[in-house]
Amino acid sequence: MLYRRRKLDLPRGELDTPVLFPVRNIGKRSSDNTPTYVGTIPEFSAAMINARSIRNRDPMWQRISNGVTLREEMDVPEDTIVFADSGGFDFANEEVDTTPAKTLDTQRQLDADILGTVDIPLSRENRAAENQRRIDQSIEYALKASDHHDGEGLLFASVHGYDPETIRNNIQYLEKNGEFDGYALGSMVPIRTDYKKVTKLILSARNATDKHLHVYGLGGLVYQPLLLYLGVDSFDSSAFIRSAGNRNYLIPGFGGEELRNIEELDRLPCPCPVCGQKALDEIREDRTALTQHNLWALATELRRFRYVAESGRDIEEYLDLRFSGNEVTKRAYETAKQQMRRLT
Repeated sequence: MLYRRRKLDLPRGELDTPVLFPVRNIGKRSSDNTPTYVGTIPEFSAAMINARSIRNRDPMWQRISNGVTLREEMDVPEDTIVFADSGGFDFANEEVDTTPAKTLDTQRQLDADILGTVDIPLSRENRAAENQRRIDQSIEYALKASDHHDGEGLLFASVHGYDPETIRNNIQYLEKNGEFDGYALGSMVPIRTDYKKVTKLILSARNATDKHLHVYGLGGLVYQPLLLYLGVDSFDSSAFIRSAGNRNYLIPGFGGEELRNIEELDRLPCPCPVCGQKALDEIREDRTALTQHNLWALATELRRFRYVAESGRDIEEYLDLRFSGNEVTKRAYETAKQQMRRLT
């Protein structure tokens, strides 16, 4: 098992890892669908934001430019840790409208603690040549960001590739030619249902560097234990928001369940503060409450894994049980286990 506990030394203090960065949709039209969580869930004193969306959103950007802090805009404590990605996910289908220097300037003005370099996501629908162009462009952007970085905040190079060799070679090239505090693996969301492939790509990244490894977009219930087992240090997720929008109730250890499928239950299968105070009918009518419950479900999944790993129990025995109900994820876990044993 590659699971590990570390601390990130950040401008606002230390951050224990592994950690989930809940996506905060500030700057997006859907910004009102992220409920308050900082200060209510101990694990989540951090947030993932899209720097491009905020810069392109007036009058918000004007207020920030005139001295209002990002955290004031978010209505969170000033010591909240912020990971500002470049907004690269938007470039999957749009032209790149920024530069490494402009993005770094935006991230600095937002007073972000972790800065993700500009990147262009890959797609299964693209031809190989187009995906290779995007990989090369992302590497070029990362190296330019390294040249412009003034040392304020941690700089994570965004890395892409759909085969293990590409991932490994890209990280090793960036290690040799730039200065980065960690790496963030992207383009996993479009292939997230190919669990075996994603597992191999993450293992390739983990084996290529001992520095911090973040995985963009895969922090939901299904992937969390797999990522932790593979030694990923952090991940982000908007699953708690999207699931609530689809009326899905997340259950740790199982996944999402449509509300209509549990309406016959007398009691909700969760003791979180939200479910402990509200009946199913209330949660059904209150999207914010459902979103908050879903975030508690993600926190519970993380707590369970940490407890098993750090109490000296057999983590593989736990994961055998955890993945036993889904043949697809079970095969991905078996692949990870086989790869792991080759390393030891």
